Amino acid sequence: MSWDLFVSLLAATILAGTPLLYATLGEMLTERSGVLNLGVEGMMILGAFFAFIVELKTGNHWLAVFAAGLGTACIGMLHGVVCLIFRGNQTVSGLALTIFGVGLSDYLGTPFVGTMTEGFQPFALPLLGQIPLLGPVFFQHNALVYLSYILPPLLWFFLNRTSTGLALCASGEYPDAVSAAGISPARMRWIGIAGGAFLVGLGGAYLSLCATHMWTNNLTAGKGWIAVALVIFAFWRPGRAVVGAWLFGGIMALQLRLQALGTNIPSSFMMMLPYALTIIALLLATARGRGRRAPAALGDNILPGA
Repeated sequence: MSWDLFVSLLAATILAGTPLLYATLGEMLTERSGVLNLGVEGMMILGAFFAFIVELKTGNHWLAVFAAGLGTACIGMLHGVVCLIFRGNQTVSGLALTIFGVGLSDYLGTPFVGTMTEGFQPFALPLLGQIPLLGPVFFQHNALVYLSYILPPLLWFFLNRTSTGLALCASGEYPDAVSAAGISPARMRWIGIAGGAFLVGLGGAYLSLCATHMWTNNLTAGKGWIAVALVIFAFWRPGRAVVGAWLFGGIMALQLRLQALGTNIPSSFMMMLPYALTIIALLLATARGRGRRAPAALGDNILPGA
């Protein structure tokens, strides 16, 4: 492998891992509050559609991103209504949300299949973009990639160094203790659901505004499910989520490069690599994850007024 090809592969790793990182951080925030949301795939593709249609109508990139986050947060609140108000089964509600999101995006998006948008364009950061190796790999991308660099430390700071973040995490561990302290665990879970869905929507926006610059049905292609697995792989830690997202992004980029080089490896085998790695990563995370468990109250319903 030539040096230029190696550098381009590393850069493609960052690009492919960015939507996974957004979705993983969003699901992580929701699960840290004690709510299991398996609707990431559906929310992510709806976020992609919201961003695409707003970009198409207005031409404003950041307005499209905000619309994706806000629209997906509203969709995520449906999950909150089922789980926090009616105390429904969180697993079933999440699966229904995925089916709803994929179906709705196909229905609304079919007339726009193949329609192009400008979206975000790459640009090199001053000085940083000129650093050998690091510049082309990390600092010659688009604005949403750069935003993804600062989100993990911000999320870590929020969860570990702010009173709201600590209360949110406690709601996922010991909601009765949070209630005894005079804080509503239900309110914390609403924050986790809405904030997490907003981040998932940003991951969807990246797909339509940065990765493809066009609309096509099934745009997420299972990335939402990979994000759910990455939360477990990362042991619910933002820093490990970065490693996991870039690792999976590297596998995706590698299989595309191998196909482009015309290798004798069957294309169907290479396309399954990211999902096979998902299974392997979950097995390894489970085997080595003793003492690094999920939030204790994850998936447990609480009283609506708690």
